[in-house]
Amino acid sequence: MRLGPLGAERPVVRLDDTTYVDVSDVVDDFDESFFGAGGLASLGAPVEERTASGDVSTFGDERVGAPIARPHQILCIGLNYSDHAAETGQSVPDEPILFTKSPNTIVGPYDDVRIPRGSTKPDWEVELGIVIGRRTSYLDSVEEARDAIAGFVLVNDVSERAFQMERSGQWSKGKSAETFNPTGPWLVTPDEIDDVLSLGMWLDVNGTRRQTGSTATMVFDPYVIVHHLSQFMVLEPGDLIDTGTPPGVGMGLDPQVWLAPGDVMELGIDGLGTQRQHVIGPR
Repeated sequence: MRLGPLGAERPVVRLDDTTYVDVSDVVDDFDESFFGAGGLASLGAPVEERTASGDVSTFGDERVGAPIARPHQILCIGLNYSDHAAETGQSVPDEPILFTKSPNTIVGPYDDVRIPRGSTKPDWEVELGIVIGRRTSYLDSVEEARDAIAGFVLVNDVSERAFQMERSGQWSKGKSAETFNPTGPWLVTPDEIDDVLSLGMWLDVNGTRRQTGSTATMVFDPYVIVHHLSQFMVLEPGDLIDTGTPPGVGMGLDPQVWLAPGDVMELGIDGLGTQRQHVIGPR
């Protein structure tokens, strides 16, 4: 995890719901350099030693930032849940649909989400995020992709559907507004997850359940996605991949429902924690 004011977060390791170990004297940040140098492996000994000696801290009111620093890139997979594709009236893709989000969309899991100027159709998407653990390209097999993954995170792939679907150009227009990628609260290493393809996921808007799903309905699983993307680009340590959403987005409802200032989004994935964001108006 990363705790502290925006732009001044410090790295910590969560022990449980109430305690953590501060590792800001061990690593500078959970960033590209950290992951690229195999930094996750370096945390085990100091965390174990500090936990045993009682050198732990208690969570308070301090802001929770995104668990990774701004990545080199955010890659996204569209229509990657069979039941979500069905609700939008689109066919399941033959291979992963790729689009990008600006890396500066990342904010903490409890930070405000700001609707951009000119927006008419802002929407929500609970998603499983993949964090890349090493520089990766041209993987030979899907199985090899497992070793390229540092961990998994909860993300909200906030979208502006009019910008995305009704304006010419790429989907990125509707995906890259500031605050459009709340991430966290924590990064979970793969060994902490029994089966990444059986995680329940949900999202509420103003207390009304909008999305209920499971990673079991993913069309392309995380390992297939990483292997596939590695054939077209170099994935850098710390890169984030948003892997798609289950049904229940505002665009898929009848009548359609869009976010508005004053709304509150709450979402979660089994083992990856929960998020809560207030929606605010344009600046």
